[in-house]
Amino acid sequence: MSTKEYGVFLPNAAGGWMISSTAPYPPASYDYNKQVARLADGIGLDFIMAMAKWKGFGGATDHWGETLESITMMAGLAEATENVKIWATVHANMQNPAFAAKVFTTLQQVSGGRAGMNIVNGSYADEFEQMGVWDPSLTPDARYRMTEEWTRAVLRLWSEDSVTAHGEFFTLTDCESRPHPETRPTIISAGRSDRGRAFQAEFADGAFLGSESIEEMRDLSRDVHEQAAARGRTVRTYSMLTIVQGETDAAAEARATHYGEGVDRVALGNMRRSWGWDAERALSWAQGAKGEEAFQTPYVTGSAETITERILSVLETAELDGLMLIFPDYIEDLPVFGESVLPALRAHDGGAS
Repeated sequence: MSTKEYGVFLPNAAGGWMISSTAPYPPASYDYNKQVARLADGIGLDFIMAMAKWKGFGGATDHWGETLESITMMAGLAEATENVKIWATVHANMQNPAFAAKVFTTLQQVSGGRAGMNIVNGSYADEFEQMGVWDPSLTPDARYRMTEEWTRAVLRLWSEDSVTAHGEFFTLTDCESRPHPETRPTIISAGRSDRGRAFQAEFADGAFLGSESIEEMRDLSRDVHEQAAARGRTVRTYSMLTIVQGETDAAAEARATHYGEGVDRVALGNMRRSWGWDAERALSWAQGAKGEEAFQTPYVTGSAETITERILSVLETAELDGLMLIFPDYIEDLPVFGESVLPALRAHDGGAS
């Protein structure tokens, strides 16, 4: 395996990762995601990941108003692909550890050992109030205590024939979950808080990080590496990056500008409100949002040569082990990236070109 890993964040929610009426609009359909997964597998990417989302953000684009369930979709994509790792998302606040242990053992069998469990703990009230499963008394710290307890239970169920545990959040009594996975599924976690990074260092194999600057990203990545090493573990760090490629730098920049012209400010405001922002503050911010806010992640633009240089710069400066990539038009953009950028990245990394 090459030192650096590259994957794709699948668009299993309508609109993908662009909040814009002038950007391509991936549908929330299995057929579309299967095409993307097969393209990713075909060009030699390392992993595909799907999020879990239960409520969208409205606006002119009805951003993420339609979504596909993560684990079910990834089980299908495991059958549709051969080599790429299959990382699905599960909410610890919604699913009992016994259910999760069984589901991901099954996914591990279906995928032939390529499964990964992306653990999230449900931080946004809107999604869970609609189901009656939101507990407003849980602080962020308490949610991490719950997730730690949940993860320990899953790990025991994957390796012990009978598990009894009476914890703060879960009760298991002589609980069985056989068969055990022959190889433990990869554990993934996203977060940037002190508590989140401690969780990653303790439990995760892969940590997704977000930051306000590349220097902060470097510090966060370094911290996760160091905390894991202190525990005798290794954790790989990743971030997300949107790729806007063109035949020339100017053509790519023109694409990005065009996408920004259609930024959906209503959806942007609703997204901030779901994050806990005051409604008036979210509306005021969204009204002044610039076109670049149409991108939900940091992005790079340019020709193949420029994209290659910028990706390498991000990885090296931020001391990351990989990137999860997003494309405005997955079907059109992935083959071009696979032909013109990925071989150069692999060659730089010492892998196959």
